[in-house]
Amino acid sequence: MTLGQAFWVWLRIAALSFGGPAGQIAVMHRILVEEKRWIGEHRFLHALNYCMLLPGPEAQQLATYIGWLLHRTRGGIVAGVLFILPGVVAIMVLSSIYALYGRVGIVSALFFGLKAAVLAIVLQAVTRISARALKTRVMQALAAIAFVLIFFMGVPFPLIVLAAGLIGFLGGRAGMAVFRVGGGHGTGKGAIVEDADTLLGEELPAHACISWREALRTGAIWLALWLVPVAALLVGLGPDHVFSQIATFFSKLAMVTFGGAYAVLAYVAQAAVQSYPWLQPGEMLDGLGMAETTPGPLIMVLQFVGFMGAYRAPGMLHPLLAASLGGLIATWVTFVPCFLWIFLGAPFIERLRGNAAVAGALSAITAAVVGVVLNLALWFAIHTLFLEARPFAAGPVHLDVPVLASVDPWALLLSAAAILAMLRFKVSAIPTLVVAAAAGVLLHLAGLTG
Repeated sequence: MTLGQAFWVWLRIAALSFGGPAGQIAVMHRILVEEKRWIGEHRFLHALNYCMLLPGPEAQQLATYIGWLLHRTRGGIVAGVLFILPGVVAIMVLSSIYALYGRVGIVSALFFGLKAAVLAIVLQAVTRISARALKTRVMQALAAIAFVLIFFMGVPFPLIVLAAGLIGFLGGRAGMAVFRVGGGHGTGKGAIVEDADTLLGEELPAHACISWREALRTGAIWLALWLVPVAALLVGLGPDHVFSQIATFFSKLAMVTFGGAYAVLAYVAQAAVQSYPWLQPGEMLDGLGMAETTPGPLIMVLQFVGFMGAYRAPGMLHPLLAASLGGLIATWVTFVPCFLWIFLGAPFIERLRGNAAVAGALSAITAAVVGVVLNLALWFAIHTLFLEARPFAAGPVHLDVPVLASVDPWALLLSAAAILAMLRFKVSAIPTLVVAAAAGVLLHLAGLTG
């Protein structure tokens, strides 16, 4: 299988990458493991577990990791770039419409319908990933505990990951079978695709055997690609220029975005409204709506923030030109570090694939992340189906409680129909998205929605 042949498969995955990380990972699993059999179940989960540990979008990093496994650095670049390219174009177009025309009725109606379908995609993905990752009662318990901690207690995502990793490391080191990747009695349907029965096989790829000298060279190249443009902006334009502010702010964010877009949403929204004159209150959720209903990682919302920030402080440039550059700068400093983490760390992680303690830690982390993803799915459902949610705090419990009287009947109806179509009748994502979007437009034209 050549890189040229892989290109079209990665492009297909990119076109189907709706529904946030859970949906995107499920799409990759279905195509790369079940359909193409390029990579086995255990290797896929091992790579996923590592990507869950990293700051940034885990689905894009997983695509980069698998592309690197199959076709070295060029394969990783192709897979990683194609994964975000449709989202970059879509967010750029939608941001331009948003900046010029505000809340256009038809556009809002499209988003309204698409959100219902995306909720169904996320729920389907949670079901599939859970069936694959939660093979034992211990893993199921870890996922449940992680959900309770983050949803009810507001425990930070990195702490949950570290605790789960420590539990898994100790369990794996002790030789406990429940912490083996793929171990135990699963609830998933169908036979597991073994690594030995795939195109990649179970042997360590030759390009994973690198020296420390090669690792330092790789790190230097990707650090330069990331930080040299930032330094050039700071020196050439000064630290107070909007382009410099965007570059430095999102570079810092790239190192701490554990848990994806939702984990940093509140922080970015506060900084973009209060610390910088980039967004008006409420606009962050509009940007998140764009990212949720377009292909690519949800962290693409940061491109919208950079776009609007530069649009409102264009200097001597045309506002749309400045905005486009601001959005691209935010995207560059968000995703270049992702390639750094993969190309620098993947060779070492591959060599640790047979290490029981490391495998136990990573499998426990994946189980905990299932609980975190379930939390995100519930958060998304609350803000899709209800017009109002109020914060509730009692002791250690902090959560958003939907106001039942504010339920949106049309959103509920569309979501229920999309969930029924995908989970009961196995309708694929694209037809569900198209029909839901069309239904949203029809409801708007009929005057039944805003």
